[in-house]
Amino acid sequence: MSGTGAPTVRADGRGLRVAVVAASWHEEVMDGLLDGARRALVEAGVEEPLVVRVPGTFELGVACARLAPTHDALVALGVVVRGGTPHFEYVCQSATAALTEVAVRTGVPVGFGVLTCDDDEQARDRAGLPGSREDKGHEAATAAVSTAVTLRGVPG
Repeated sequence: MSGTGAPTVRADGRGLRVAVVAASWHEEVMDGLLDGARRALVEAGVEEPLVVRVPGTFELGVACARLAPTHDALVALGVVVRGGTPHFEYVCQSATAALTEVAVRTGVPVGFGVLTCDDDEQARDRAGLPGSREDKGHEAATAAVSTAVTLRGVPG
């Protein structure tokens, strides 16, 4: 588990238009990730973020691509738990590539809150649930807002 060496990031996100795109699979884990992202956005002063739910992690990229032109930052939340087939690798690689492509092509930061875990216990431990050691939804939202604020001052 990572958890160590993480920076303390705080950003004033007032006035930012932020969308959170969240998968629907693994409801307990996704609820934790979404709660963490919402809490981070409130802490950053982001008012009324748009929340869009998609079926699974694979669909995060297309939804973020649609939302990027009208938002200052995006937060992508999903979870993929390893199974007995190569499906895990295909979904993880495709989702990562799609979200990276959206961020690089559009210049809109995408907070990467996609958990790629070996089992349900690892996912719950990263989801910001009571007793979890990490809150990856909060981290992803904070990263997206902080990057958007940083990029405001960078000439394009």
